[in-house]
Amino acid sequence: MLAGAWLLAQQLGWAQGQWEPIARTFTVCGKESSEACVIDGDTLAVGKRRIRLTGFDAPELDGDCEAERQLAREARDALADWLSAGPFELDGGAEPPRDRYGRELRQARRDSEALADTMVERGLARRSAEERDWC
Repeated sequence: MLAGAWLLAQQLGWAQGQWEPIARTFTVCGKESSEACVIDGDTLAVGKRRIRLTGFDAPELDGDCEAERQLAREARDALADWLSAGPFELDGGAEPPRDRYGRELRQARRDSEALADTMVERGLARRSAEERDWC
């Protein structure tokens, strides 16, 4: 019972520090001028901040085959739609961890819906970056 509660808390991010509320409309970067935009299926920009969303890995826009590139465009557009659908939260507090490119590493959720779960369930992402063959 206790282990189940801990797992639920981890999935929902309750044990991972402060959550930052976000209420913005996101566009696709480069298509329109916007302070908040989606770079690809798991990366976004808010002003000068670059945020790599964690818990899932989306296909690459410059992927190895047309099937991967098409799915990457679908994932990018779905991410923009999800982010723009209403207020959501990013975890990590004021000093989130960063990846080797300097991007903030954060999870996203809306109420009890984890973005990572939604992207994976829709077939637009995978849980692990090690499963890279989208072709």
